[in-house]
Amino acid sequence: MDIQGKRIAILVTEGFEQVELEKPRQALKDAGAETDVVSPQEKKVRGWNMTDWGHEVDVDVPLSSADPSRYDALLLPGGVMNPDKLRMIGQAVDFVRHFFQTGKPVAAICHGPWMLVEAGAVRGRTVTSWPSLHTDIVNAGGVWVDEQVVVDRGVVTSRKPDDIPAFNAKMIELFAAGAKRGGEKKVA
Repeated sequence: MDIQGKRIAILVTEGFEQVELEKPRQALKDAGAETDVVSPQEKKVRGWNMTDWGHEVDVDVPLSSADPSRYDALLLPGGVMNPDKLRMIGQAVDFVRHFFQTGKPVAAICHGPWMLVEAGAVRGRTVTSWPSLHTDIVNAGGVWVDEQVVVDRGVVTSRKPDDIPAFNAKMIELFAAGAKRGGEKKVA
C-alpha cells in the first residue's frame, strides 16, 4: 500500500525499543512516507536493544519546536523506559493528544500504548499492548485484548517485537486511509 508524501511523526525519548522504531520506520519509508523522529532530546536519542543499550538515532525535530499539525499520523514505539519517561512530559502528552483531537491515525506498539492512556485516548477503545499494561488500559476505560494487532477507530496497537510484521501492515493500511475515527473494530 502506498502512503507517498504522508508525513509521520515518531515520538521517542531515551530507552525506546530499537527494533520498534527501526522496522516500522523502514516500512513507512518503503511505502513512500516521510518520517521525523521527534524527541525531548535535542540531537540524538539512545535506543534499547532488548537487554542493553542500543545505538543512537538522530533527532529530526526537537519536541520543543515540533508542530503536530504538520504531521499526517503518529507512531509510538515502546520500550519500558521510553513511554514511562514521555508520559511525565506534558508537552509530549499534548503532542499525542493533538492526533486524537484532530482525528489523525496513531500506531502504538508494546509499551507505547501507555501514551494513549496518558493522553486520555483509550476510553471505549479496544487495544493490545505488552501484557503488563493490561490493568492500566482497563483502568483508563479501554478494553485490553491479547491479540497480535488490533485496529479500533483510527488506532492500531500491537503487543511486542514479534508482532512487527503484522503491525507494520496494519499501520500502513491505517495511515493510507488517513484522518478519520469512524469504522469498525478489527482484531487480527
